[in-house]
Amino acid sequence: MIKLIEKSDEFNAFNKEDIFYIRIMSLLKAYSTDYRFALFYKQIDENENITAIISRLDNDYTVCHNENFDRNELNDFFKTLGFNSILCDDEVKLDFSFDFGVIMETNKKIEKVINYAAIDEYPKLMDLFNLEDYSSADFESWYVDVSHRIRHGAAKAVTLNVNDEIVSSGIFSSIYNDNAILTSVSTLPEFRKMGYASALVSAMVCDIKGKVYLMRDKNKNEEFYKKLGFENIGYWRMYK
Repeated sequence: MIKLIEKSDEFNAFNKEDIFYIRIMSLLKAYSTDYRFALFYKQIDENENITAIISRLDNDYTVCHNENFDRNELNDFFKTLGFNSILCDDEVKLDFSFDFGVIMETNKKIEKVINYAAIDEYPKLMDLFNLEDYSSADFESWYVDVSHRIRHGAAKAVTLNVNDEIVSSGIFSSIYNDNAILTSVSTLPEFRKMGYASALVSAMVCDIKGKVYLMRDKNKNEEFYKKLGFENIGYWRMYK
């Protein structure tokens, strides 16, 4: 059975340390269960044990499960409700088309020093939006969501500046229990292959006490992140 979660403490009976759990719990940290556009569900078995948790932001879903989850029930759930996207691991095999890529993880803290550059942990989000590849996103909705997450300690934006100009940027889109998910690392074209992006990512990883996760396309940036201590640990799927 899949039921709507109405109180945050209902999550206490389910605990799994992976990228999907962090994504769901950081969303809960930011919005709690008080907003109708951010919903949370639990899948339970006949003994009332939670076998999966699901978050929904607008119509985009994330699924985290244990080994006892009911795939068929999840499949019927999404067929009934409909969705824009479903993010999960490759064990959740649903009857929809999907893209996939690689999950990476690190808990290694590799400090890198680069001269004439400074880290800004409180950048203006408009400057960050202009640097990142958000051409298909609406700034106002993006700003409202990201700034809300940052205020609640569930996300963080960081830039690396040279002569007060942003040359590289990154976002922890989800932060929960000292773990984080790294997204949206970007460097201006004229400053690429100069060590700025690796210095920024290293500084961001060192700022997190626990593990840092990321999702990358299967054929992109593997060696860049491996040099910074990340390892491939699995695959993500995005159903659309």
